[in-house]
Amino acid sequence: MNPFVINHTVEISPRAAKNIRGGYLWVYESDVRREPENADPVFVHMLDHAGNGLGFAFYSRPSQIRLRVFSREGEPPTLELLCARVAASVARRGVFEENEARRLIFGEGDLLPCVVADRYGDVLTLQTLSRGADALKTHIVEILSELIKPAGIIERNDVRARLFEGLDENRGVLCGRVPDKVEIAENGVRFIVDPLNGQKTGFFLDQRENRIAAGKIAAGKTLDCFTNSGGFALHFARSVPTVLAVDISADAVRQAERNRQLNGFDNVRFLEANVFDFLRELEHAGESFDTICLDPPAFAKNRKAAAGARSGYKEINLRALRLLRAEGILVTSSCSYHMPEAEFLGLIREAAGDCRRHIQILERRGQATDHPALAAMPETCYLKCFIIRAL
Repeated sequence: MNPFVINHTVEISPRAAKNIRGGYLWVYESDVRREPENADPVFVHMLDHAGNGLGFAFYSRPSQIRLRVFSREGEPPTLELLCARVAASVARRGVFEENEARRLIFGEGDLLPCVVADRYGDVLTLQTLSRGADALKTHIVEILSELIKPAGIIERNDVRARLFEGLDENRGVLCGRVPDKVEIAENGVRFIVDPLNGQKTGFFLDQRENRIAAGKIAAGKTLDCFTNSGGFALHFARSVPTVLAVDISADAVRQAERNRQLNGFDNVRFLEANVFDFLRELEHAGESFDTICLDPPAFAKNRKAAAGARSGYKEINLRALRLLRAEGILVTSSCSYHMPEAEFLGLIREAAGDCRRHIQILERRGQATDHPALAAMPETCYLKCFIIRAL
């Protein structure tokens, strides 16, 4: 059955039409001028105020993001187009080693709105985060199965974003057989991941290249904050004498410890603690470090949370800078889209000023290259990472 049978139109504002023509892929509720009254289609034909066609989009009446553009062509999209998009996205990631992990599809960044697929060795995970993407799920599973021939594909649709689309949260095996745990390798460091039950889809893939870069520059006594499963800490362990790694989650600390044992490192210690409190305790105890890494969860998950997030980001960077020795290295990140890079850097500068330190920016980094940002979609560029030297 062809899901791209399209019998409905939606008229959008001149502003939204201009954005679409410029490559932007979303239309918000406030820019919809006319939409179906007695039907709730999944796919629609977009029109500007003059009745000119703009292409075809996923439609979601429950969502503030009413439209997500799938095609700007004059004819409705086809299953062949979907197959070509998925195949092109996979091909962009190149050749994989047997136990590598990569993001295969990054939603709008790969012109597949709300579709996210990851590969962990021989296991794939799939997220379909809108009504339109969900309607294509069966077809995407078939395409990925044919292209990659994985042992199994897992559905990780247990995310809150689906609730805003009027969709249920789901998690389970879509096809094949999936082991309880999968071992992956990243730049020679091994990790055990749980694609079915782990955070996100099993691992924080977007920091992969930043972990490698930070591991090359780290030196001396090292502190890794918000360590999660030990991604940064275990990269540091190969080049520094000692690493102290902290996370508030007992489950994360247990997983990180398993990963430490898997790699045979004896210079890393994982500790369960609230990072904010722990940084204060270290300062009061007169501790200092040569390298500190801050990789917190998103403090600003929406615009309303941005003010509180600014305070949180500034505090942890201030306390880290106070703990850094002269010429020390700070690796600091924000994965909050609502915290723009310039604002994030401004907070770091303020923190440095408050503790009377000069800082040098050694590297300005972002999300891994398998998470490509679409130039016309700022929302696809969310991860900021700075590698800084504190003078």
